[in-house]
Amino acid sequence: MFEFLQYRVADAMTPIPITTGPDTRLRDLERLFETHDFNGIPIVDEEQHLLGMVTKFDLLKAFTLNPSVMVPPYEAIMEQTAESVMTHNPVSIAPELPLSRLVEKMVEMRTKSFPVVHEDRIVGIIAREDVLKALRRATSHQPPPRDPQP
Repeated sequence: MFEFLQYRVADAMTPIPITTGPDTRLRDLERLFETHDFNGIPIVDEEQHLLGMVTKFDLLKAFTLNPSVMVPPYEAIMEQTAESVMTHNPVSIAPELPLSRLVEKMVEMRTKSFPVVHEDRIVGIIAREDVLKALRRATSHQPPPRDPQP
């Protein structure tokens, strides 16, 4: 386990994640979730600045009903944009954060994944699965991979 203490987020994250823009339709987000089995999809502008995150839970929120709203057809809901359901200004993680601190944050916030941001641009995403792989690597006494700085 000592080896794990040497790992940084950059050692375990998925670099250059699939992202999408705020005008992406929910039907297209659903397709991305289905195709890639992501926990969340970063929403970015043209310069890769993080604007928000959409999770599967956020997608489900589009289907919550209340007494003041008539039930819209499924197709109408799926035409809404990512911006309508995304979490604005999500918590992001720096690539240099120790993985041990990330684990604390994941447990504390009960979050499945975090966008990784460097110099105001998204450079990766890190999910629970990535952390578990890093733990497995560390317990087999493999040093963390050292990629070039983002």
